This record gives sequence, structure tokens and C-alpha cells, in this order.
Amino acid sequence: MEPKLITLLSDFGDKDPFVGIMKGVIFGINPNARVIDLSHGIPPQDLMAGALVLRHSAPYFPPGTIHVAVVDPGVGTERRPLLIEAEDRFFIGPDNGLLSLALEGKSPRHIIELSNDIYHLKPISATFHGRDIFAPVAAYLSLGIPPADFGPALTDFQRLPWPKLKTSDHAIEGEIIYIDAFGNLVTNVEERALKGRRAERLIFSVGSLSIRGLAPNYSGADERGYVALVNSWGLLEIALYKGSAQRSCRSQIGDRVHIRENLEGQGEAS
Repeated sequence: MEPKLITLLSDFGDKDPFVGIMKGVIFGINPNARVIDLSHGIPPQDLMAGALVLRHSAPYFPPGTIHVAVVDPGVGTERRPLLIEAEDRFFIGPDNGLLSLALEGKSPRHIIELSNDIYHLKPISATFHGRDIFAPVAAYLSLGIPPADFGPALTDFQRLPWPKLKTSDHAIEGEIIYIDAFGNLVTNVEERALKGRRAERLIFSVGSLSIRGLAPNYSGADERGYVALVNSWGLLEIALYKGSAQRSCRSQIGDRVHIRENLEGQGEAS
């Protein structure tokens, strides 16, 4: 049997050896493992960022892929380590909501608490379950060990709440939930929330910045270089063409984003 593909996602960065150590554990158990670094640039302890990246990446990997995600501020506490199988894909990580966005709309076949320490490294560190639990479980799973062997079945897992929009007939209020490496401001406003509203009449505001009209792509920026568009994740994004909207606007996660319709079709950007 060809070993399953394993992806790794974490907030470990590239300065410390943690990612390399996890790979060493995997290859020590399965020398033929195939491992892909999905991202290790998740902001430290940012569960929403990790969950978003996982949700919008997992569908592009083949069936049977094992996704290991470690953004784990509660490591060493009572939070459970999990293995979830859904639609012929596997998700391994802490039970803190990190896995939940990738599993929306899916009916898991298995939800397993990773308590069978036969498949763990020992002694288990209270601060590095990526090395001692998640990496070895992924390696053994890639060799064909059945999910049920890793521990008892559970009926549910922690869900990460999606920030709610405030909406009215002619206005929407959302917030910034992710900032990518380009400084683009990704919001919780999904494309469907903009349906039925005339794109050219929408005015988007973040702090003191206002942008008129929803553009189809980045090159649709206004004369100042700012653009509001629906990105590849299906979420409203505020960007600065060939620049960083985050630096320019001094925006942060949680900042409010206001959208209103100009009923007269006339709007001033400032």
C-alpha cells in the first residue's frame, strides 16, 4: 500500500526546530512517508487563522490525506488530542476548534480521542504534543493502522465560533479575522452576504479608509491603490495593490469593517 500523504500546519515558524523534529518522528516510524508543509507561519496561538488555512487548503489534497494541525495554546491541559475522519480525509490535532472549520458540513466517520499511548512517544512532554502524540499517530495512520486503534470513539468535538455579522437592509458590519503575508485584510463577510447588492454601489470602510465599489480582482483598485474584493476563500478582502493594507491602515485582527449601500449610486471615497 502506498503511504498516505501527510500535511503539517502549525504556528511554530521556521526559527526553532519543532517542525523538523515532528518530521523526524514521522520518518522514524514510516521512512517512506510523504510529508508536505502546508504552513508554519500561523500567528502564534491564532486558532482562527489556523482553522481558516486548514479549511481552505484541505479540499485540494487527494482522498486519504492526513492533515496534522498544531496551534495549541492549551497543550498539557485537559483538552483532548483528536483524530477525525471525514469524507476519506483525516484530521489530527487538539480539540480546541482548530479542526472544526475544515469539517463544516461534513459527517465524520470517526472521532477518536488519541489516548492509546502505544502509538505515542514516551515520555510525553506537557508542552510538545506535536512531537509526542500528533506526529507519531499520523505516521502510524499512514502505515494503515485503523483509526479505532488509537483510542475510544467520541461523539463530538469543539467548534470554533464564526464571528457574527450585523446586518440591515442597506448595511453590513463585519470584522477582520485574518491578515495574510501581503498585508491583505480578510474579513468574516462571506460572498453570499453580498448577494443581491449592487457591487458598484457598495462602500467599504475600515477605520478612516473608505473604498467605493466591489472589484473583480486586485487590478480593479482605485486611484490610491485600494480595493475591496471577494478572495479565493469566498471572503471579503480589503487590499492595497502592490502594497500592504495592514501597514497603510494600521489594521488589526478584530477591527470592524462597515459596508453600506449608496442608494443614490453616488459615493465618495476618502
